[in-house]
Amino acid sequence: MNSKVTTILIVEDQSLVRDAIAMLLSLEDDLTVVDKCSNGQEAINYLNEHPAPDIILSDIEMPLVSGLDLAAHIANGSLSTKMVLMTTFSKPGYIKRALSLGVKGFILKESDSDYLIKAIHDVSAGKKVISTELAIMALDDNNPLSKKEMSALKLASEGLKTQDIARSLFLSEGTVRNYLSEAISKLDATNRVDAARIAKQKGWL
Repeated sequence: MNSKVTTILIVEDQSLVRDAIAMLLSLEDDLTVVDKCSNGQEAINYLNEHPAPDIILSDIEMPLVSGLDLAAHIANGSLSTKMVLMTTFSKPGYIKRALSLGVKGFILKESDSDYLIKAIHDVSAGKKVISTELAIMALDDNNPLSKKEMSALKLASEGLKTQDIARSLFLSEGTVRNYLSEAISKLDATNRVDAARIAKQKGWL
């Protein structure tokens, strides 16, 4: 166990879960929760005004700014903090994306409290923590979509029309239709809405 005190920022949109995790971690002599945020945007605001904590423990799916978007912000800003994400069994696609952003750990929300505390200590000590179950799922998870197809599908899932997607991505409407058609075909979906639903369930969007 570390002799130095590890500072932690908790980012979780469910207040009961957020408070329970904070209380649990605060019971450890060498762990200190510096603050709690309800989404990634609040965490970014915190980081703009305070020294970066040793670890940010964040949920993935949150309003405004997700855990993955927060990880991207930290990676792009070269901040000296280690990111640990909390996830579920149903979203293996998140793991590959998060690893590319330098995330150091994945905590299954189904895990018990002892596992969470050990994982925090391990990440603080410089180790990378990924549960065996999640690692196997990530290896078996192959995203067939190209980056451009995912970009078009993500905007479509937000309700944008083809012409709006084309304008956002600086592409022709015909090219956007082709990307969406390819995504629908690859995912064996019935339409763009169904394709977006499948991709989101996999954690690809």
